[in-house]
Amino acid sequence: MKRYLRPDLTLPFCAGCGSVNVMSSFLRAAHELGHVDLSKFVFCSGIGCSAWIPSPYLMADSLHTAHGRSIPVALGVKLMRPDLNVVVFGGDGDLSGIGLSHLIHAARRNLDIMVVMVNNMIYGMTGGQVAPTTPFGAKTTTTPYGNFEYPLDVTKLMVASGASYVARWTTAHGEQLKEAMKKGLKARGFVFVEAASPCPTAFGRRVGFKDVAEVLHWFVDNSIPLEEASKHTEKELTGKIIVGEFVNRTAPTLTDNIGKMVKEAQQAD
Repeated sequence: MKRYLRPDLTLPFCAGCGSVNVMSSFLRAAHELGHVDLSKFVFCSGIGCSAWIPSPYLMADSLHTAHGRSIPVALGVKLMRPDLNVVVFGGDGDLSGIGLSHLIHAARRNLDIMVVMVNNMIYGMTGGQVAPTTPFGAKTTTTPYGNFEYPLDVTKLMVASGASYVARWTTAHGEQLKEAMKKGLKARGFVFVEAASPCPTAFGRRVGFKDVAEVLHWFVDNSIPLEEASKHTEKELTGKIIVGEFVNRTAPTLTDNIGKMVKEAQQAD
């Protein structure tokens, strides 16, 4: 990892935070794909713990944006520099809360970027409030008696919205998460990779986990491979984490469609 990190900075994450594992998986994926540095990348991030993954710690160009606004910024970068790999890192609150509309429409447009959502199931940096992905019944600072809402399945939403590549793993599945990121970096079109991640500071202690190891064991025990999920009822899948590669398809990207339309307009003139 040191090859890709700024040498004079210390990572800010709490002990046991899964953002370090997500960063490691991504950098290993880039390394195994032959990227000796990150000069062909631009990273965008919003506000939240996982937004610190690229900015300012990676030795690369990055844009740290307003809360929930990383994807429209990434859209501008990709349209101006389609030759670059544009990658967005964000948390579940940043991407599926305030930024959800941008996320949906980027998938609908098949914008040629990669979005990594670090899902720690809570607003970890701003006080431990309930998030769109918080499990039903989980205690947070804003739901002290338990969350009374069912969580949003962002991965399934991305499939329905038209993304080209969609996968979900947990930080307990490090090798699978790395391989999903490798496939995502090679894919064309909108790529969405969800990484279920422990937040021992804001989430784990409130729901009763004594340490991060218990959270990781919970990830493993409650993860169900996608191919097996169809054998279970919706009730049986409540509270489970369905992991795997949800979709891997080829379709024209937004930049493809814009380029084609520009060419047709020029010919018509």
